[in-house]
Amino acid sequence: MALLSPRLQQSPLYGSCRCDCNSYVSGRVARARRQSKRWCSAIAVDSSPVLSSVSGIRWGSSKLQGLRTEMEDDVVIRSEGFGGFTFAAVFDGHAGFSSVEFIRDDLYKECVTALKGGLVLADRNLNAIRDTLCEAFQSVDAKLLSRLSETGTEDDSGSTATVIFVRSDVCSFHTLVTLAWYHSILAISRSGKAEVLTNPHRPYGSNRMSLEEIKRIRAAGGWIVDGRICGDISVSRAFGDIRFKTKKNEMLEKGVLEGRWNQKFISRVQFKGDLVTAVPDIYEMDLGPDVEFILLASDGLWDYMKSYEAVTFVRNQLRQHGDVQMACEELARVALDQKSEDNISIVIADLGRTDWKKLPVQGPNYLFEVSQAFATVAFVSLGIWISSLLSL
Repeated sequence: MALLSPRLQQSPLYGSCRCDCNSYVSGRVARARRQSKRWCSAIAVDSSPVLSSVSGIRWGSSKLQGLRTEMEDDVVIRSEGFGGFTFAAVFDGHAGFSSVEFIRDDLYKECVTALKGGLVLADRNLNAIRDTLCEAFQSVDAKLLSRLSETGTEDDSGSTATVIFVRSDVCSFHTLVTLAWYHSILAISRSGKAEVLTNPHRPYGSNRMSLEEIKRIRAAGGWIVDGRICGDISVSRAFGDIRFKTKKNEMLEKGVLEGRWNQKFISRVQFKGDLVTAVPDIYEMDLGPDVEFILLASDGLWDYMKSYEAVTFVRNQLRQHGDVQMACEELARVALDQKSEDNISIVIADLGRTDWKKLPVQGPNYLFEVSQAFATVAFVSLGIWISSLLSL
């Protein structure tokens, strides 16, 4: 979740002319787009009406089902009830839509109440914000678990979430507070340079956050197999996922029936806590005047585009036409053309500080792309190897 207070400085709105989204895409993206243009016409972009402009910040959002049989993502952007702040969230569901359907409305309402209509955010006391929002998230999760248990439908469903709170002031300070769980990632454009602000919460990898998650899961009595909790799920913080919270023993018995393990194995398992938790990662940072826009998206985008590719693409879209909504939709289509097989959900907040027409077009950095690709392969392989060692 994030709280942003950028200096109010309006940039001109350009006409809503339709543009060619090939104006900038890296060589790799452009080739994929030429090879698979038919995908865009087959799957529509869901760009439900959102707040186009609030206090100088211009918003855009889009959702694509992609090649999945079901749409399990959702996007929420709302401003009422927070005393000038805007609530924006991307929910990335799994094993059905039930969890997302419940939390997309309930989380917003719970936050309005817990934050006292935005007063807690306005005080900028991070400890108070952290305590309040942790309670709000866990309260929503408890209600969701109760509902899943009562209905018995899609009780394996769950959802990750990344939430931001944004406000535009006439002050000179700029603040961002973020609550996040992987798989959705938050990035900013700082003078055209991409900066990823969220940490991935997953049970594999060699970064500090991943190692802490692995340690927490093992301390709770769980185990990791091939980067998945109990060989099942690759998400370690989420709403729902009742089988890793209040129905862990039932999960063990089901595993015996499915032949994943035997009675002797589960007799040695002693759970001491939830394997998947609803506690979010919350932090605050000041954003300087060089921050141009915020980009929040599910892994349907990030698994197929690097952060610098996405930021550069959005910048060049805005430089051409200044239409945030159009840039959002075109970014989703480019991810689809990259052969993304996941749902894609995107939110963009243009902070209104940049005269986009005066910016030069950015081109691709091929050397950086190649080095990033090799680094990613090496990083993931090393992370899975380390998590496997820790599970022994």
